[in-house]
Amino acid sequence: MIYVIGEALIDIIVDAEGTVLASVVGGAPLNTARTIARLEVPATFLGGISTDAFGNRMMRLLAEDGVHYALASQVPEPTTLAIAELDRHGAATYRFVMDNTSATAVTPDAALAAIGPDCRAVHAGTLGLVLQPLADATRAVVKSSPADCLVMIDPNCRPSVMDSSEVFTRTLDAVLARADIVKVSGDDLAFLMPNLDSRSAAQELQRQSGALVLFTDGAGSVQVIAASETVTIEVPRVNVVDTVGAGDSFSGGFLAHWLARGLGRRELTDLPAVVEAAAFGIKVAGITCQRAGADPPRALELAAG
Repeated sequence: MIYVIGEALIDIIVDAEGTVLASVVGGAPLNTARTIARLEVPATFLGGISTDAFGNRMMRLLAEDGVHYALASQVPEPTTLAIAELDRHGAATYRFVMDNTSATAVTPDAALAAIGPDCRAVHAGTLGLVLQPLADATRAVVKSSPADCLVMIDPNCRPSVMDSSEVFTRTLDAVLARADIVKVSGDDLAFLMPNLDSRSAAQELQRQSGALVLFTDGAGSVQVIAASETVTIEVPRVNVVDTVGAGDSFSGGFLAHWLARGLGRRELTDLPAVVEAAAFGIKVAGITCQRAGADPPRALELAAG
């Protein structure tokens, strides 16, 4: 079982002219959990989901995709909202409505109680690194992960929320100290290490954390950065509808591929196996980019391709 801790929310997607195109279930951690489950690997979402209409919509979607819900019940707080503004190339910029909403409503005690003995991997990131008490819950779950549990962190930085946040800095430092894999984008690295170019920043992140770093450089490439070697994987060109959920589906695809093959922490030194899993994640993300909203592919679609 892969446990994904973080936020579930509703993406209100608007175009460059401000026209509302859709409202879709989102939140990077929820997207990641859905990707994993659609690829037929057991996934559990550990985050607050409201009892309101949006929350009930999320619960139906999780049930359809086969994602387990870790908490004992839904929470009374209203659903967290994200405004995803698409530019003319389909890239999204996010703003959040989050104070006293469902994503904030997970305590460390509730999160720790929700982790079962079946946990083989933990994925954490995005608003789970900055919203309270969710950030404390994320830190507690990662810190308490047993020695044989794989931990993957995706900072998925949102400057509008994380800039100058002591909570974000403290939480990120804590989870990186335990991370086995860190997935970052060029935007993440520009936010975390603005004085370095992206490649140098990714290498510095690997040096500081000791983790395997997966640097997703947009449509250009994915760089697999280990302590001993860096491997660059080119990304095939696809007809992009939008990039909503692309990074999340890459992470979910990587983890699903890795665990489906019975691999764990120790095997991360097997660079060819890591490159194979990253290439699978690229394929999953490529399909997601060809569809509107965060709509990751199912295992049968990949088998057919």
